[in-house]
Amino acid sequence: MSAPTDTRETTAPDPAGAATDTTAAGTNGAEGTPATDRLRELLITEHRPPRPSPFSASLAFGWRAMLKIKHVPEQLIDVTAFPIMMTLMFTYLFGGALAGSTSEYIQFLLPGIMAMSVVMTTMYTGVAVNNDIEKGVFDRFRTLAIWRPAPMVGYLLGDAFRYTAASVVILVVGLILGFRPAGGPVGVVAGIALLVGFSFAFSWIWTMFGLMLRSEKSVMGVSMMVLFPLTFLSNILVEPETMPGWLQAFVNVNPVTHLVEAVRGLMHGEAAMGDISWVFIASAVLIAVFGTLTMRLYNRK
Repeated sequence: MSAPTDTRETTAPDPAGAATDTTAAGTNGAEGTPATDRLRELLITEHRPPRPSPFSASLAFGWRAMLKIKHVPEQLIDVTAFPIMMTLMFTYLFGGALAGSTSEYIQFLLPGIMAMSVVMTTMYTGVAVNNDIEKGVFDRFRTLAIWRPAPMVGYLLGDAFRYTAASVVILVVGLILGFRPAGGPVGVVAGIALLVGFSFAFSWIWTMFGLMLRSEKSVMGVSMMVLFPLTFLSNILVEPETMPGWLQAFVNVNPVTHLVEAVRGLMHGEAAMGDISWVFIASAVLIAVFGTLTMRLYNRK
């Protein structure tokens, strides 16, 4: 009786096929590298990118503020509709009673109402800072390897655009109403530049309050409590000589009075160096004092 025959075929390994399979396996293994390993390879480089300079970091945060305006254009209402309303309201409300005609009064009023609108707009810097703190955005900023004051300076650079926009809007409305600056284009540009520079320095007060106070409503409440006396108890609407003596004493030392006098003088070609120098000195003091306090609060926040 014969033994059963095994009918299964035995296939000898093909050396070429084995080599091919090995190569394919190696390729598949490379393609199957985990994403974390690939990310590590990309991040580990011989040369680290240079740290951004204070100027470039501040510009980046300033551009961030501009992008916020792009995505939420309603933020420009306070520098467009509000200045137009203020200019028309005060011109036609007080023009006939104080100067005999609106065309005469607008020559006196427009530099002052421009200063009022821009200075009152500065409070929104503190509101924006407070909003970012509440949302936790500042916690991310503090972890970045950048110049520490860059986020604050960026806020103010973005707001400088808003101040310029408000000034241009008021100027256009004033020209339509009959405003004719004797200082010409040079005087007008110099006046707006001085106003924007002072407002940049003045905004540091509200960045400090934005860090100190707990909510944006608190920031707005404190800022309006300060801004209303400073703007209305000044030489914006009337000459100080028409006021009681005790009120003149406050008006004459009011920083807004000196600012308005300097801007009005530049636009009408009658600039007084004393007022212009006072504005420059006040701006430097505001930045030195409130900028230092703001950064101290920011580092401890």
